[in-house]
Amino acid sequence: MIYEFRTYDLKPHSLPEVEKRFAEGYETRKKFSPLAAFWHTEIGPLNQIIHVWGYKDLGERARIRDTAVKEGAGKWPPKTAEFLVRQRSEIFVPFDFSPEMKPGKQGPFFEMRVYTYAAGQLPNLTKAWTLAIPNRLKHGPATAILYSELGGLNQFMHIWPYKTLDERWALRNKMRETGEWPPSVVAKKAGLPDYHLVQQENKIVMPSAFSPLQ
Repeated sequence: MIYEFRTYDLKPHSLPEVEKRFAEGYETRKKFSPLAAFWHTEIGPLNQIIHVWGYKDLGERARIRDTAVKEGAGKWPPKTAEFLVRQRSEIFVPFDFSPEMKPGKQGPFFEMRVYTYAAGQLPNLTKAWTLAIPNRLKHGPATAILYSELGGLNQFMHIWPYKTLDERWALRNKMRETGEWPPSVVAKKAGLPDYHLVQQENKIVMPSAFSPLQ
């Protein structure tokens, strides 16, 4: 399973119209394959949408995208070019311990954390997270935990749902106090090798009305 994260930066004040056109076009597009999620940023880089598509592999992605354009009757892709500032596409692969991104209600607030790790550090990161994640999931679910395959290299993304931003703050403080989080701390206690990060970023995103994941 792979997930394509398509991130579009929009011109100011255009988000409502862009989401409206995507919603209309999605009625045609979902006949070929469903969205995993469609978010817009609330905190972090503003005027940004992220749409996530799940595929079995790159071959299926190519076939479905080609079919959706050919048979989309001009409704897909949605006509939003006039509002776009920048577009990028990245392919992520879920870790074995990652939940599947399924339709349902989890949020409405999602924290998307993207870490860039030093080259060659993925095995160490995987060991640390494999050890630490069971205790973290006892306190609240994850939406997805993935690593990059195409696009920005050496990237690691973890997405967490919260009912409120206060819940996020309280849970993160609680986990730090218990010493069960973050994974780097757990790994050190267990005598595992550390993993080296070179950059970290996060943003709070919220689902659009037509997103299967809410």
